[in-house]
Amino acid sequence: MKLLFAVFALIAGTAVTGVSSAQNLSIATGGTGGVYYPLGGGMAAVLSKFVPGMQATAEVTGGSVDNLKLIGSGKPYIALSMADAAQDALKGEDKFKGHPVPLKTLMVLYPNRMHVVSIEGRGVNKLADLKGKHVSTGSPGSATEVMAFRIIEAGGLDKDKDMKRERLGVAESVNAIKDGKIDAFFWVGGLPTAAVTDLANTPGTKLKMIDHAEVVPAMNKKYGNLYVQDTIPMTMYKGMDADNKQATVMNILVTNASMDDKTAYNIVKTIFDKRTDLIAVHKEAENFKLENQKSSASPIPYHPGAAKYFAEKGVKLN
Repeated sequence: MKLLFAVFALIAGTAVTGVSSAQNLSIATGGTGGVYYPLGGGMAAVLSKFVPGMQATAEVTGGSVDNLKLIGSGKPYIALSMADAAQDALKGEDKFKGHPVPLKTLMVLYPNRMHVVSIEGRGVNKLADLKGKHVSTGSPGSATEVMAFRIIEAGGLDKDKDMKRERLGVAESVNAIKDGKIDAFFWVGGLPTAAVTDLANTPGTKLKMIDHAEVVPAMNKKYGNLYVQDTIPMTMYKGMDADNKQATVMNILVTNASMDDKTAYNIVKTIFDKRTDLIAVHKEAENFKLENQKSSASPIPYHPGAAKYFAEKGVKLN
């Protein structure tokens, strides 16, 4: 029943109260068209079923920035976040200016790949072609927006002067590009992203994935070594003519530094123990690996409870 209860809460998008506040846990995810949402729901299900006394629920949110602000509220949250947004939150910079969030990493999750997406006929073949176009740079409160702004800047464009900008989530962006309301959109997420798959499979539409890996060095020079040059293989989405050379940042699972060690330990242990269950939800969970757990992979220090689990598994975080 606990498993069914968690899944129902995910679908309904509602908060669920459990036996006591100490046993409740909310998982901040993202929009319904991305990967955070189903993975967060899978985590809620396994934590509710296998951690004694815990009732976990997944919440739909605007994405990483909103998630990190929820962590800062001090309520019992864990959150999926991109590493760059989490670094800003920890330092109290950019969208968190003057309001640093006391974060700890629970685990490194999977690579988050930036998609710069257009379709044939919109005149967008390279990053510079975004000038003068209608472009969605991600929903407010998302790390897509944070990273999109950095890519646009590194590409020599002005996000405010050089394009007509919308702030849409990935599902909304796909609908808008189908309806001719935008020419391109940014989305950072796992592979495959359901909404992008939907666009690629739309009859009469040919997907255009815009290369932008060349701007990664400029991004890292300004913001630290958070980004890597990566590739979305041409077999990932229908209609791709070549591999897409793009920028990637890691996703991490974070919590407030005030979380007790036992709870943090149980969360991480259960996610790794039930990794197969999560792979059945979304294949990006295949990247939940012990060898990916290292301090260089996350700008946020590990929670002592998580570090205890990894030490038991022989993982050296430093």
